Amino acid sequence: MKLSTPVRHGSALAGIAGTLLLAGCAAEASSAETTKDTTPPQSTATATPSATSGSSSSTGESGAVYKDGTYTADGSYQTPETVEKITVSITVHDDAVTAVEVTGDPQAAETKHYQGQFIGGISAQVVGKKLDDISVSRVSGSSLTSKGFTQALDAIRTEAKR
Repeated sequence: MKLSTPVRHGSALAGIAGTLLLAGCAAEASSAETTKDTTPPQSTATATPSATSGSSSSTGESGAVYKDGTYTADGSYQTPETVEKITVSITVHDDAVTAVEVTGDPQAAETKHYQGQFIGGISAQVVGKKLDDISVSRVSGSSLTSKGFTQALDAIRTEAKR
């Protein structure tokens, strides 16, 4: 069966439109954690220093802004389904992050996935950087977990200040 040129062009355009529609849905599904813009709860982050090292920098000679040590804080963030919490531990030496550990307690199955991705990628984003230079918005596809991390990081910065 031979189709006229206008019919072929219309069919081609419909195929392209359908492909673009499906591509848009796939992108939306892969970033489902970021599809709903909700207001996060008030900050509940609190930092508690632990086992600070005996060789802390002095503010005079090195110009360090933060005390050396390991600091822990909790952060929370709103997902479309629940309010989720993470605990962040950061070790600081000469104002730089030397280690980071993030633990979560996911309430939803999807959150477990995103927190796992975040936890797997956060070290590469922050270790070796100055504490003041860290700004995390998305790690390994997880953007909402970053909000909880940032909340905890702010509390840690406050606690570690000289």
